[in-house]
Amino acid sequence: MKSGLSWSVRAAFAAALALTALPAAATVGGSFLVAARAAPAPSGAQSLCSTYSWACDGRAGAQRSREMDLVKRVNRSVNASTREISDRSQYAREEHWALPTRRGGDCEDFALIKKRELIRSGVAPARLLIATALDRQRRSHAVLIYRSAGGDVVLDNQTDRLRGWQQTGYVFLRMQDPADPRRWVSGFTSR
Repeated sequence: MKSGLSWSVRAAFAAALALTALPAAATVGGSFLVAARAAPAPSGAQSLCSTYSWACDGRAGAQRSREMDLVKRVNRSVNASTREISDRSQYAREEHWALPTRRGGDCEDFALIKKRELIRSGVAPARLLIATALDRQRRSHAVLIYRSAGGDVVLDNQTDRLRGWQQTGYVFLRMQDPADPRRWVSGFTSR
């Protein structure tokens, strides 16, 4: 993701920062990201649905027993087997959302491969949503959100540890719409 912040990202950051002052549950997955409004897809995700139809599949399904163990395994496995490389180094441009290549991938590539592997393993696509955020250093970042029964859990290439979205210290900017992953939403609070 780009390291410089555009005016719209700074405005979204300011709005999201105000929301982080809200009381937060401290347990993993203790709450869900609830969006206030529709948002445009991130620039690199404009053709995401046409390139990877599974990435925008909204089929629901019951949570399976031991699914969280599977989510943890996939997160660790992808983090261990995929090298981090910027889009600038790999594609000679700032933003390109794609599955990792043999050379590796950047944060949204990690999120995509995790989503694909979890869908292939039987996790309902509607419970796997890609989100963009500002990380703890306020750099642009992308993660995969797993909608567990207890709340939204973040799969992140920066750690093997799963955390509830409020525990990350990230400012969430946009996420695939849980009602229709072809769309994006923003303006988050918790429920």
